[in-house]
Amino acid sequence: MAEDMAAADRAVSGNVERFDALIIGAGFTGLYQLHSLRDRLGLNAQVLEVADGVGGTWYWNRYPGARCDSESHSYCYYFSKELLNEWEWSERYPGQEEIRSYLNFVADRFDLRKDIRLGDRVVSARFDDAATLWHVTTEAGKRYAAPFLITGVGCLSSANVPDIPGLEDFKGDWYHTGEWPHEGVDFSGKRVGQIGTGSTGIQAAPVIAASADHLTVFQRTANYSIPARNHPLSDAFKQYAREHSDEIHKVMISNPNGHPFSIEDRLVASVSEEERQAIYEEAWEKGGLRFRAVFKDLMVDKAANDTASDFIKSKIREIVKDPKTAALLSTLDHPFGTKRPPVDTEYFETFNRDNVTLIDIKSDPIKRITETGIETENARYDLDIIVFATGFDAITGPLLRIDIAGKDELSLKDAWAAGPKTYLGLQVAGFPNLFTVTGPGSPSVLTNMPVSIEQHVDWITDCIAKMRANGQTRIEATEKAAEDWVIETNRAAEATLLPLANSSWYLGANVPGKPRVFMPYAGGLQNYRARCDAVADAGYEGFVLS
Repeated sequence: MAEDMAAADRAVSGNVERFDALIIGAGFTGLYQLHSLRDRLGLNAQVLEVADGVGGTWYWNRYPGARCDSESHSYCYYFSKELLNEWEWSERYPGQEEIRSYLNFVADRFDLRKDIRLGDRVVSARFDDAATLWHVTTEAGKRYAAPFLITGVGCLSSANVPDIPGLEDFKGDWYHTGEWPHEGVDFSGKRVGQIGTGSTGIQAAPVIAASADHLTVFQRTANYSIPARNHPLSDAFKQYAREHSDEIHKVMISNPNGHPFSIEDRLVASVSEEERQAIYEEAWEKGGLRFRAVFKDLMVDKAANDTASDFIKSKIREIVKDPKTAALLSTLDHPFGTKRPPVDTEYFETFNRDNVTLIDIKSDPIKRITETGIETENARYDLDIIVFATGFDAITGPLLRIDIAGKDELSLKDAWAAGPKTYLGLQVAGFPNLFTVTGPGSPSVLTNMPVSIEQHVDWITDCIAKMRANGQTRIEATEKAAEDWVIETNRAAEATLLPLANSSWYLGANVPGKPRVFMPYAGGLQNYRARCDAVADAGYEGFVLS
């Protein structure tokens, strides 16, 4: 009977299917948002997903070495104690395949697939002001309508392939790490060129080098990296994580970055040089992002940060045997942690291999790609395969790929021409009933993403529930609230060292022509949660409901 009623609700004139809510994307956001709206509120919700399977970012990112840099027991949903107990992670840092398996398990566990349309790329969304409806069209020409539209498109899902002349002439094979062939790539006996040394390139290089005849890494900007020290999880730790899940979650939601550890309450200057060195050494051996948490002033005090930066540089020079290569890898133009801080498995050790070469394209820029490889200002490199580890048009890119228009046909592209402007990263003025999960202006990429996603989904779900209880059908951020939030986002960023990384994708610096605006909210996840709760408690202050 319920299914018959749902089918009746969907039937509208023409070939438009009608729902209570449409969700774009079947990753961490889409799955939980569907579960929350459908199973908590009883809404008729539908997920539209371009891929042929669920997983979002982890469906596409299958490049060699793809692995999460959040610890597995925290990189998961915490909304269900049963789910926490039923799933078991195998490693400290889960790989792509295991994360994708987890999300498929979630989809099956909550019977979500029946409300997910796979292979359905959304190309446009138009708001009908008179009817308070979002009209969504897909690449296949399918049409949907719903009062609420929620984007779960991810922050890192729009591949950034650099515009290098001659790529179309290359006779070999080329790949972007964000759009990796599902069947994999065989590097055996191949001369491989990798462009990019961000977190993806740092993960990929050691794996590619292990089988390639030769790997040439083209580095524009050197990067800090901390060893992951990945390892299988012991039965004792698995039991501990299950039995203490409430305590772990409390730590995650009460610190700035959503990770399962707290930042130490001490300043760099409060300890002696010998003690500081010992603290860094211990953190280096422990590995992972916990290195950032050993002092509380690393991200706000340049002098304090210099001590961590210098320590990591010394480690790079200690690991890499060739002095010239070591110098290139340890000559960094930004403070530690101001760009996304990677964790690695023997990245710097990879440059000790005989079949690996590092090329500095800051001093010798790439001119063009030729039929046989890459040509720089001063040299030519013959290659069979080129790997673009050049990241993404982050945060705003996935949203702007969709032709979204709000009231009075205002396009999102035009609304954000000078940079993204949102209220709490959740809504854009002029776009009623459109919610952007982990959108620009939210903590998003500065945090352990599933924690931020759960907070956003819960807030949106509670908001829609209260609207329905009050007979309200529309919510829209005010222009003033959005402008004030941009000011607050800039203030939060300026209170840290983050804006000092001029080449960071946090600023959009990796995409030519993109407005240089610090996009995520750097004021800390715990402060952001409190702000969102206060807004809701004040009757959704900064929004107009009707």
